[in-house]
Amino acid sequence: MQPVDFFRARIDAMINLNDPLAVLATKLPWTDIEAGIAHKFERQHRTGEVLEAQDLFGITQTLLGAGLSKAGRPKLPIRLMASLLYLKHSFDLSDEELVVRWSENIVWQYFSGMDYYEHRVPCDATQIGRFRRDLGEDGLELLLKATIDTAVALQAVAPKDLERVIVDTTVQEKAIAHPTDSRLLEIARYKVVAAAKKVGIQLKQTFAKEGKALRWKASGYAHAKQFRRLRRVIKRQRTILGVVMREVQRKLQGTAHPKAASDLSMWLQRSERVRTQQKFDQNKLYALHAPEVECIGKGKARQPYEFGVKAAIVVSHQHGLMLGARTFPGNPYDGHILSAVLEQVTNLTQDIGATPKHIVVDLGFRGVDADNPDKQVIHKGKYKSLNTQQKTWLRRRSAVEPAIGHLKSDHRMNRCWLKGALGDALHCISCAAGYNVRWLLRAIVAMGIKSFSWLCLPRILMAVQTMVSRWMPYAYSITASVCPVEYG
Repeated sequence: MQPVDFFRARIDAMINLNDPLAVLATKLPWTDIEAGIAHKFERQHRTGEVLEAQDLFGITQTLLGAGLSKAGRPKLPIRLMASLLYLKHSFDLSDEELVVRWSENIVWQYFSGMDYYEHRVPCDATQIGRFRRDLGEDGLELLLKATIDTAVALQAVAPKDLERVIVDTTVQEKAIAHPTDSRLLEIARYKVVAAAKKVGIQLKQTFAKEGKALRWKASGYAHAKQFRRLRRVIKRQRTILGVVMREVQRKLQGTAHPKAASDLSMWLQRSERVRTQQKFDQNKLYALHAPEVECIGKGKARQPYEFGVKAAIVVSHQHGLMLGARTFPGNPYDGHILSAVLEQVTNLTQDIGATPKHIVVDLGFRGVDADNPDKQVIHKGKYKSLNTQQKTWLRRRSAVEPAIGHLKSDHRMNRCWLKGALGDALHCISCAAGYNVRWLLRAIVAMGIKSFSWLCLPRILMAVQTMVSRWMPYAYSITASVCPVEYG
């Protein structure tokens, strides 16, 4: 809450409070969100350090640095940072674009809990990433849960409508270049050489000029489909990478830079994987900076292979509200992840009294009825044993496909720029929360929900007073003409 300023107009007096985003700002449970994640940003209690000293009276011990530290600048409001995450994935913006747009958009500032318009960026763009990392998966699931609770509170969906869901999987691609052997070998050589220089190792030869020339040759041979020459170039690249790695390993002993040495060991390990992996090997390395990336084939004609992580998406059967989103490293079989993703949905909907009972899936989820005894799994393989109602439900299974398409095209799920497997998980949940915010905005418009706030009461009273003062003379003249009063 900003301090009262009598010389500036409040935002609620400057905007249309019936704007869908302004209405949503009054409907989201901000108090519950702040209470649920406030403990993640509390100042930590430090044990301190005991300092011993000797004076005339003997040895004394003093405890220094214990308790809660008051150092550092004040924290930004949790509602402000949570609303920035909502807006980022709702309108497909980068961190830098988001803070600039926020400083220009007065409705966004009202959504963030601001009382007065501020023509400045709310925070540095890098703070959004740190806030998301500190939230973790459970914190972002709380933001997703808030959107589900709001949809039920607005009566846009009924709790019993959430008992029937559609589950499907997709690939959340990582922000990496298309992996080729030639490119990976050249990058591995460059990284090892750079890390060795930071440690202070003087290499006899770095093969910088030859490595760059071999990379160009490999690109030309691959384009011309001259595969025999291409294999010869790649073989030479493997050779020079091995020469560099062996020289670094010989000179690595006795270095006095532990951090740089650990980084060099990491690059040596990853480079060895790139150097030795073959075409049909399992657990190949597709990006040196992102070893968690997997190659997943979903049978698409336009894109046979995608490089990222498998993500499971759960939407409500009737309304298409996003009820769950979770990543699963290792590219497991779809049926083996069904129980885990339904557990997430149960945790997010338990407060509203809804539990998924009817699960509509594709044939990739066959054979998992025993793992989900209290759930009714419906797929095309059971078509002959389904009743008429269940066949009708099954015909709507493809409704999850456009939801996945919008997640990727409108809510940033098409490419994950966050680091590591944790970044993949955080990005997936954030995209689902942004999808639900846009879903709520459309529901508010379709249902014609208007905003009424006690902050509007002064303006309403002013309008009534103006109307009364305008019509009072006419009312007095009419009364005087009908019922004349004699004085005297």
